[in-house]
Amino acid sequence: MYSFIQESSNRKTGPIPVVYSARETCPSSCPHYRQDCYAEDFYTRMTWDKIPLRGINLADLLGKIKSIKPGAFWRFNIAGDLPGKNEKLDWITLKKIISANKGRLGFTYTHKKNPKYFDKYRQSINQGFIINLSADDAGEADKLADSGLPVTCIVPIDTPVKSFTPKGRLITVCPAQFKDTTCLDCQLCAKPSRAVIVGFRAHGTRRKITDAKARRVIPLVRV
Repeated sequence: MYSFIQESSNRKTGPIPVVYSARETCPSSCPHYRQDCYAEDFYTRMTWDKIPLRGINLADLLGKIKSIKPGAFWRFNIAGDLPGKNEKLDWITLKKIISANKGRLGFTYTHKKNPKYFDKYRQSINQGFIINLSADDAGEADKLADSGLPVTCIVPIDTPVKSFTPKGRLITVCPAQFKDTTCLDCQLCAKPSRAVIVGFRAHGTRRKITDAKARRVIPLVRV
């Protein structure tokens, strides 16, 4: 089940179409699972929790995606993860979403980081549906970036705009966290060939917990 919003009112995303997926898509291996995930914040959680009662099925979702204007930018999964329960990836369903996205610019993030899925993520990206691997500290960002797939990373609250992973990869903090911009204006996470890892400073009502997890490997600062 899914929730589709034609025009988000979220200040960070900007007025773009967004999707929420059911909670069971989230892998329990995620260190933020049912703890400090930003999606557990009040307003996001309200929409997420309504999916079982008011959500739409896959067929309806595909129709909604196809109704998005060609060339338009949109985000899959403000909350939730790629199709499939828990750690499993439902490739058949994902292929349908990839197909519905054709001619549009959809992007998302995933904590389903089993390397056996990486070739499927590459296929998705090659067909225009951008999937970012979500790292939980700068050390894991290096490990995931070795795959050649686009990577984002949780970083400590006080991380400067530019920092580096232990292997020297550049981390740039999401522009919406330090200036007045939106996903619609930026679109950095939808550029799979970018030369940087996008860092998200720990945020949300439980950001102190997230911050502590991100500090397992502190990004490097060059002076």
